[in-house]
Amino acid sequence: MPRITLRKQPRLDAKHEAFVYQTEAVQAIRDLEFAAIFHEQGLGKTKMAIDLMLYWFEKGMVDTVILVVKKALIRNWQIELAVHTYITPKVLTQSRRTNFYVFNSPARVVLAHYEVLLSEKDRIGLFCRTRDVGVIIDESAKMKNPETALTKALFDLAPLFKRRVIMTGTPVANRPHDIWAQIYFLDRGASLGEDFAGFRRSVDLSNNLGRDETAQDEFEEKLCGIWPRISQFSVRESKGSGVIVLPEKVITSITTEWEARQLDMYQQMRNNLRAVVIREGLPAEDRAEAILKRLLRLVQIASNPHLVDPAYREEPGKLPYLRDVLTRVSVRGEKAIVWTFFTENVDWLMKELGTWNPRRVHGKLAIEARNRAIEQFLAESGVRVLIATPGAAKEGLTLTVANHVVFYDRSFSLDDYLQAQDRIHRISQQRTCHVYNLLMEDSIDEWVDVLLHAKHLAAQLAQGDISRDYYRSQMSYEFGDVLKRILGLT
Repeated sequence: MPRITLRKQPRLDAKHEAFVYQTEAVQAIRDLEFAAIFHEQGLGKTKMAIDLMLYWFEKGMVDTVILVVKKALIRNWQIELAVHTYITPKVLTQSRRTNFYVFNSPARVVLAHYEVLLSEKDRIGLFCRTRDVGVIIDESAKMKNPETALTKALFDLAPLFKRRVIMTGTPVANRPHDIWAQIYFLDRGASLGEDFAGFRRSVDLSNNLGRDETAQDEFEEKLCGIWPRISQFSVRESKGSGVIVLPEKVITSITTEWEARQLDMYQQMRNNLRAVVIREGLPAEDRAEAILKRLLRLVQIASNPHLVDPAYREEPGKLPYLRDVLTRVSVRGEKAIVWTFFTENVDWLMKELGTWNPRRVHGKLAIEARNRAIEQFLAESGVRVLIATPGAAKEGLTLTVANHVVFYDRSFSLDDYLQAQDRIHRISQQRTCHVYNLLMEDSIDEWVDVLLHAKHLAAQLAQGDISRDYYRSQMSYEFGDVLKRILGLT
């Protein structure tokens, strides 16, 4: 296929200057064939990506850039490109006919979501043979599993791109091995090896570490070795590194009390699960699906028993505490985001929290409805609360009109927790940020809290955010024992 020559050059200067640390990050990687932008969420990775793209165009390194983003963030990227550049992107959709015109247009910037990358993989490959194409993968932890069709498609396309950049604030999204596939997309295994299974075994945050100090030392040594091996092509800053001054973030855990029938349901489910664990053992590295589903049932009952039993009509124990937090927030004239892992909870809380004129966002709503809800929350003073699932709204959004987030419940995912709370703790926030975790007393919520803390420390050590000495001063490998206690096994 003949190569396409693009004659018309767009205006390539940026409309706004970057912060010094953003400029330094771009300068560090702009001439590399591949790179990773791992700045913590809220530090303006979108601006860095845009400035990097403009530099590529200016120097003739590429003539086209494909930005691969999550579907819900397409509109957000269109807005950011309009704010920072004079370039209007074309958008790949699920319409192959429309995409034909995009592929044959003089567009310099093309936006594509992950699903369309899969469906248009072959034509994207042909596109890369007719132009000099760079790619920027936003929220690259999306390809943490090398066995998925999406990740395999990205691996196949990688050699065709003249420049490759990945970016995410949480490269270790949940477990240390999550970083492997992202780096493999860049360097084909040169840094972290070609054997994913072996890498995963070497950084396994398992329940067995609790009583084996030798295994703990080996685990920590492997974690400490990750960042030095990728740092020559990776840039990362955390909010604690001093590159920018953000308001304080205060995290408060609120222990809540059971409603009587809710406790009966929980104890019955816990006793059933205890029998399974005695027979099969504790889940290893979050991969024992049957047990994890049962553990999630316990999270549901501790949150809202109606999720398990539609006949439940009482007021769950956490709800009065949530109302109390929101009342205090409202008295201060401020706004809050309420996070829940369960879509059904979003709809239920919309009815229970009507006093605050809430809006909702979850994955079963159309993209247009989600965008409208977010716009109303941002713009309308009377809309005091946004209720959302992390899966639908945890990434790419700046929601600094609020400075409070309440986790009504949490999943086992570190990425969900960190990304969701930092929708408010980012550039443009001027007020102290408050994060509230509602924990049902003597419940699975306590294990989730301990597990997420351990995962976060392991991620920080792997990403080079903290020293090994600090890690050791804060880390406990007792999460397996906590789960045993919660299940009544000790």
